[in-house]
Amino acid sequence: MARGGKAFKAVAKGMAVVASAAAVIERRRRAAMAADPHELPTEAPGPVPVPRTDPASAPAPVVASVAASAGEAVAAGAVAEPSAPVPAATAPTAPAAAPPAPAAHTAHAGLGREYHPGRPATPAEAVPWGLRVAAESTWRLLLLGAALYVIFYVVDMLRLVAFSVLASLLISALLEPSVSWLRRRGVPRSLAAGGVFLSGLAGIGLVGWFVVWQVSTNLPDVTAQVKDGVNQLRDWLITGPLHLTQQQIKDFADQITKAITTNTDQLTSASITGAQIAVEILTSLLMTFFTTFFLLYDGERIWNWALRGLPRHSRFAMAGAGPKAWATLTAYVRGTVCVAFIDAVCIGIGIDLLGVPLAMPLAVIIFLGAFVPLVGALVTGTVAVLIALVTQGPWTALMVLVVLIAVMQVESHILQPLILGRAVRVHPLGVVLGVAAGGIIGGIGGAVVAVPLIAVTNTVVGHLRRRNEAGQAVFTALEAARETAERTAAAQPAAAQPAAAD
Repeated sequence: MARGGKAFKAVAKGMAVVASAAAVIERRRRAAMAADPHELPTEAPGPVPVPRTDPASAPAPVVASVAASAGEAVAAGAVAEPSAPVPAATAPTAPAAAPPAPAAHTAHAGLGREYHPGRPATPAEAVPWGLRVAAESTWRLLLLGAALYVIFYVVDMLRLVAFSVLASLLISALLEPSVSWLRRRGVPRSLAAGGVFLSGLAGIGLVGWFVVWQVSTNLPDVTAQVKDGVNQLRDWLITGPLHLTQQQIKDFADQITKAITTNTDQLTSASITGAQIAVEILTSLLMTFFTTFFLLYDGERIWNWALRGLPRHSRFAMAGAGPKAWATLTAYVRGTVCVAFIDAVCIGIGIDLLGVPLAMPLAVIIFLGAFVPLVGALVTGTVAVLIALVTQGPWTALMVLVVLIAVMQVESHILQPLILGRAVRVHPLGVVLGVAAGGIIGGIGGAVVAVPLIAVTNTVVGHLRRRNEAGQAVFTALEAARETAERTAAAQPAAAQPAAAD
């Protein structure tokens, strides 16, 4: 915890330094923009040259127009009032001087710098535009990365609470349709939520009891088969292509025994860590059950309370995105349960036909592993491959592996597109990368919740984008209607005036 606190303080200091540097850059940029560096120094134009003409012979209107144009050129921006024709005696007769050349050392745009024809007004203008965009994007990305790091750090500190809430959301998404169906049939809310919750808890307990019963029943036979498989493996190491000797195998076994004996302290600490993990798992299960019941019982009011915590201008957008995200999560969980059940049944039948022991417990393990899409059933299925290798031999293990790969191909190309459909539109590459990132960050729990989070985020972002596009289209249509109304209103008086004159 001390090291974690120091890391958190270091990250906070780094964010403060980056934010202060960004503020300084922004102030300088605004000062440069306020000084208007693009405005070149202007000088008063010289008198406009007038052609040499005889004032007496020149017509008065021509002389007046020349004088007026000269006056407009001198008084730039001023509106010249119409004047009477100027007499010929007042017209200028001498030619005007040429405009002076710009000074070489004139201050540029009030910035205190000397003007030079090829020199930028500010140092920022000397930096290429692409590099400026890249620099500003980089420090913004650094701030975003620091914020994400802090979020993941907090989640890691509260991982029990985070995983309990996420697991409760997944279980609630699976059970909530049943609660809604009972409430539509007139069952009270508390009775419907409690009945569905207890039924789900009983189902989980029955599955656990079945696995324990199968393992305890078949454990003696499996132990004997494992011993026979180990003996066969030792004979293969001696008589096979490796040609190991009995003494080499004995030395290897002695090294393993010595390693176990010399690392007793580490094993003891590992057992203590295992006990701590067991306590954490039990606590997480209790929090998961507690949170699941209240989500089933009072989920709508919890969502409304969460909406009130958002800014006012964001409530309407999230109020529309929330039901869509929940529908996506529900479709994902129900579809994943269906796909996992089909995978477990098919692989369980295959390994049972091949004579691998513990087919039913292995099928349950594969069912639980299939909640990690694309790779979960394959990874948990390797347990069946190992058991087949030590009990039946390499040929049976190879056949079990073929069954696993075949079922995975059917799942990825047929089951998921057919069952999940368009409810969860996530590319397989995104699924694999999400599972890998979730596993690195949060272990098995992170791998399980990674794909639902990606699917829900994709749905929310798509809804907000479509909402913004629809709002922009409505705004454009309203602006076009307003302009049309203004043109119509302006055209009607213009058409009415000639009619009134007639």
